[in-house]
Amino acid sequence: MINIKKILVSSAIAVSTFALGQGSFASTTYPQSYDTQNLNSTKESAEKLLSAKELVDIKLNSMINDPVLRNANWGFVVYDPKTKKIISSYNENASLIPASTTKLLTTETALNLLGENFRWITQLEYSGTIEDGILNGNLYIVGSGDPSLGTNKAGAYSYREIISDFIAAAKDKGIKKINGDIIIQTGVFKLNKSQSLPESIVWLENGNYYLPVGTTHEINPQNEKLIAKKSNPFSENKNYYYISPYIGQMVYADKFDGGYLTTKLPDAPAYLANNLRATMLKSGLPVVGKVVTRYADPNPEKRELITTYQSPTLAEIVLYTNQHSDNALAEATLRMVGFQKLGDQTLESGRKVVNNHLQSIGFDTQGLNYHDGSGLSRSNVVTPISQVKYLANLMDQKYYKTFQESLPIGGQTGTLKRMFYGAGNGQIFAKTGTLNKVKTLAGYMKTNSGKTLVFSLLINNYAGSVDQVKSRMEQILEPTLSL
Repeated sequence: MINIKKILVSSAIAVSTFALGQGSFASTTYPQSYDTQNLNSTKESAEKLLSAKELVDIKLNSMINDPVLRNANWGFVVYDPKTKKIISSYNENASLIPASTTKLLTTETALNLLGENFRWITQLEYSGTIEDGILNGNLYIVGSGDPSLGTNKAGAYSYREIISDFIAAAKDKGIKKINGDIIIQTGVFKLNKSQSLPESIVWLENGNYYLPVGTTHEINPQNEKLIAKKSNPFSENKNYYYISPYIGQMVYADKFDGGYLTTKLPDAPAYLANNLRATMLKSGLPVVGKVVTRYADPNPEKRELITTYQSPTLAEIVLYTNQHSDNALAEATLRMVGFQKLGDQTLESGRKVVNNHLQSIGFDTQGLNYHDGSGLSRSNVVTPISQVKYLANLMDQKYYKTFQESLPIGGQTGTLKRMFYGAGNGQIFAKTGTLNKVKTLAGYMKTNSGKTLVFSLLINNYAGSVDQVKSRMEQILEPTLSL
């Protein structure tokens, strides 16, 4: 905590000198220019008498009474990972909503449990026999929950590229006609179909937030017409929210060109399969059957592999997730760690795996509630002190470089590109978080002397605008760069 008494004692000489400079020379006959120069010089001298830590604490003390933060719930910690000591803090044990800094826990758990080179695999297989170019059997698309499938995110292929490769591979096998169905093998996802949304998820804030819901099975997303005719007033990016007439859930569109929507796909394998069939028909490769989703397969057919599509590596997915604060990738990653460790892709399994991992590495879970993978839920809470100790401990992990490089850089990349244009530019490496009246930042900093420090700054219920609270965050962190 801030020790203001100690600061005042250690800086008494500086304050006295500054006061004398203001009072003693006020009525002299020296030119005004001399007085101004002398006053500025006195201020600089006073600051030089204070240590960097004292300047940080004074700045914190001034922020406690700042109009933007006066009635806010907020906490701050700067931590030295080498000495394992707190340098400066305020409300370090307060349980606060972390917003998207929750992704730090999700992505690190995945790197720890799955490895940097983990990839999601989508396979194209066939059953039956191929005679004279005719497949007397079925095509199978076997997915693994690839969150990047068809999105171009992190270097992932588009649907068009995947479909082109699948068709070319089928032709290489000698397949010219399919006397059967295209079957989506989704047994590992059978419990997901009943899930709509985690509790307490924020919908109408910061336009990029969404979670996959429902299914596009036998649905052409182009038929999902816009109901909400005005863009979301809370959205900086002016994305479009609407109620899907097919699944009865609110979703949002990336863009609205008038007439149809480009939507977020809640069931990527179904979309891939339907478009694969349509493209095959257009390219002169007839498919007699239809697209079928198979959740359970008690009597599986013998199948042969045609080809596979591999997602980008987990390291690349984590980089994209943290740079862009991508909620869909974070939620899918949470479910994948649940599947790998507990055998299903439910939210509950993901939560359990993450919590077990955090406990195993000594995370202080006393003030923690890990509710989802992305930070969209206001049920998430964490303490600033637990965040910094966690981040400090990660510096000893073999994947630390990958994890640290996934974080936005102040003034340069990702969600920090528009912060720290001046002080802190290129020195702050941190995950941002934003909800309505919640602004957070946690990560690492390179000080002016070359030290690496860890920090957490979580602000809830601030007054004023987002830009105003961003400015206060920059002001709080600026003096820490001199530590």
